[in-house]
Amino acid sequence: MERFLAHHREFGFDQYYSQLSAVVRHRRQFLDNAKGNFLRFKKVVDALPDLIPSDIELDAKAVRAGRDSDLTAGKKQALAEGLKNLCPWRKGPFTLFDIAIDTEWQSWMKWDRLVPHLPRLDNRKILDIGSSNGYYMFRLAHHNPLFVLGLEPQSSFYFQYLAVQKYLRQQNVFCLPIPYHELPATDRYFDLVFCMGILYHRKSPVEMLKQIHDSLKKGGEIVLENLVLEGRKNLCLFPVDRYAKMRNVFFIPDLAAMESWLARAGFINIRCVDVSPTTLEEQRKTDWIQTESLADFLDPDDPSKTVEGYPAPVRAVFMAEARG
Repeated sequence: MERFLAHHREFGFDQYYSQLSAVVRHRRQFLDNAKGNFLRFKKVVDALPDLIPSDIELDAKAVRAGRDSDLTAGKKQALAEGLKNLCPWRKGPFTLFDIAIDTEWQSWMKWDRLVPHLPRLDNRKILDIGSSNGYYMFRLAHHNPLFVLGLEPQSSFYFQYLAVQKYLRQQNVFCLPIPYHELPATDRYFDLVFCMGILYHRKSPVEMLKQIHDSLKKGGEIVLENLVLEGRKNLCLFPVDRYAKMRNVFFIPDLAAMESWLARAGFINIRCVDVSPTTLEEQRKTDWIQTESLADFLDPDDPSKTVEGYPAPVRAVFMAEARG
């Protein structure tokens, strides 16, 4: 966390330095006195062996660091056990010293659908809201942005990021273990904001989109991935209780409603660049999650519906520009 603050002049956030410092100090105190899952996962990461990878590969389906030949059998066993103790691994995959982390999501599939539509990334200031274990941040790092800053408040995902970054050592990738609402307002600062799989968890989605809009430079872009309803009737689904067994899902818009939200928030040049049903190839149970996955969330007699009877998950990616 402190590593990001050290770049405040290079990254041009002097005006936000005192506010960010206060947030970082508060989270550092929390982590130094961690309890529960934060303490458990912190101990796991602290115990991971110190290793120097012979090579690193960011532009591949599985983000990779090192080879089996880089370490002894004892260190490989310790590494494998430590990584397993950080389960569940949702986003990925990763390969660390030839240990293949077969994550629940084949995130490269989403990345491959998205990357042709991304703007120029070199020397850009990028924010990833809900960055999980950093898979997309590391894929972005291959394109030489000035920096990618992730926000990830969930303990297991944040410490997975620390574990992977321990070996990838990407100097332009950072993560703060905070939710988005704790990030100080950064007016017209970022060039690109990723908000993927987050908005349907918000009770006030347009308000969040407005905050993102105001954090972007004129012409800066949002990459927004969200659950959607197929169709263009300006309608939203509001689940009675759960959606695909998730408790905290509020609004699932159709494509027209999503575009209306973005316009209301101030965005222009709004376009939907991908609409894809979530498949059992892309999201599935593996030995690295030990929990239910997509197959358990669908009606076994009609996989076009969730177990609650709603339309099965379809995700769309939208891009839009901040108005001047």
